Amino acid sequence: MTKYLLDSNVFMTAANGAYGMDFCPAFWEWIERQFLADQVFSIRAVLDEIKADPGAGPNDDTLHKWAWGKGRRLFLAHDQLMVNNFPAVSSWCGSQGYTPAALSQFFSIADYHLVAYSLAHGITLVTHEVKGGAPRQVKIPDVCKGLQVSCISPYDMLRREGARFVLQLKPSDLRDSAAHS
Repeated sequence: MTKYLLDSNVFMTAANGAYGMDFCPAFWEWIERQFLADQVFSIRAVLDEIKADPGAGPNDDTLHKWAWGKGRRLFLAHDQLMVNNFPAVSSWCGSQGYTPAALSQFFSIADYHLVAYSLAHGITLVTHEVKGGAPRQVKIPDVCKGLQVSCISPYDMLRREGARFVLQLKPSDLRDSAAHS
């Protein structure tokens, strides 16, 4: 069974886009079910980013409340295995010609922690980020590729896991549809 570690942009993009909490609760229910099945997680650094993002969009308050409610269960604490992998991530990034500003930015946000956690635990990292290839910005997919960590998009995760968000018709919907035929 594949386990997945979600980047903050998975939550934020979903809440403010195609999987808005107000009209697509099935996505959020799927996340919770996968978590309860020991398959989907994130880390506290991501929870901190969600909490600290004051203007993510129209659903940011709802996302903050949802994330806070999941808190310590869904968003895992740092552990020694992750901490032990910080040097490997730092070393790889430092050898790639990134600018000092790019390295400083990467090391100060959840991305650094996500890659170290994924590397330590053999968990597939899920992010909306795409490969960068530029020395001014360290991108999760580039670091993952360099460290041989599996990294996919949220859509690939949903497809791999057979997620289906299907509208359930009520009996009254069927009667109304038949009446219009």
